[in-house]
Amino acid sequence: FHFRNKHRPFLLFVSLLHVHTPLITTEKFQGRSRHGLYGDNVEEMDWMVGKLLDVIDKEDLKNTTFIYFASDHGGFLEAHRGNSQLGGWNGIYKGGKGMGGWEGGIRIPGIVRWPGVLPAGTVIDEPTSLMDVYPTVVQLAGGAVPQDRVMDGHTLLPLLQGTEQHSRHEFLFHYCGVFLHAVRWHQKDSGTVWKAHYATPVFQPEASGACFRRGICPCFGDGVTHHDPPLLFNLSQDPSEANPLSADTEPL
Repeated sequence: FHFRNKHRPFLLFVSLLHVHTPLITTEKFQGRSRHGLYGDNVEEMDWMVGKLLDVIDKEDLKNTTFIYFASDHGGFLEAHRGNSQLGGWNGIYKGGKGMGGWEGGIRIPGIVRWPGVLPAGTVIDEPTSLMDVYPTVVQLAGGAVPQDRVMDGHTLLPLLQGTEQHSRHEFLFHYCGVFLHAVRWHQKDSGTVWKAHYATPVFQPEASGACFRRGICPCFGDGVTHHDPPLLFNLSQDPSEANPLSADTEPL
């Protein structure tokens, strides 16, 4: 790597194909992991990110460089070859990639590194969005976001630096394509996060948590169920969205 902009602000955007089907893994990393081709891909991605961080360290840019590592969606549950899973795993969260509302499709890791400014080991449990990357980067570069329109993102810096305790997002809307599937409400006074699902994909088979017969879940038509009233979950107490609330269980 050669940094032409070492002495002035630069933006480096690295979009990795790794951990995305068809899992193109170089020979050096094939068979490296105990978790098949997907695990090999994770190992190779880890190595690539490490190489980038090494250069930033070597160029003495560590304390002045804001790094944000994230994914654009959860694991792709329907990607299989025989018995091996090719698309990752979403832990306790229901659903996966291509599902507009379930946590497994939209709740993703976000890792930040900026040693000169942000304390290490901090965990922030607040709803943020990839839409927040833009205003954050604009602020870091000393610019201002347009004032003539509503911006969907908010700068992450106050949360990261601890000057604000709560996310500026009161609501986050979760679309599948152009269809609104769910909305998350971050109740400011209590800190509780609620989520209402207006439409959910029809899983095939029903108990599988994915759309194996279709290959990926559809956003509309006969592939989704509409809910009126919406399915309501308290994500603070039920992050795996196992127990929808009703007027009997949750009078409020």
